[in-house]
Amino acid sequence: MISLTRLSGSTFLLNADLVERVDCTPDTVVTLVDGTKYLVSESLDEVLAAVIDYRAAIVARASLPDAEPVPRPRVRNARLAAVPLPDVGEE
Repeated sequence: MISLTRLSGSTFLLNADLVERVDCTPDTVVTLVDGTKYLVSESLDEVLAAVIDYRAAIVARASLPDAEPVPRPRVRNARLAAVPLPDVGEE
């Protein structure tokens, strides 16, 4: 995720993997693969740098030999039991 700023001043996180293109018209417009558009206050070069930094951080994290693995959810040992069906025809 990259941090961007709307023209109103509010900050939001954007999934950089969904960015299709970035236009400068003169405002910076980020278009996602689904067609959603965001007007942001960052320049085209700043958005590009944020995406490159994001991807570099992923590669760097993956190459660390002592990186902690992503914790997996614990699974309880549950027992399955058959549920008896009601007798059909006995009402």
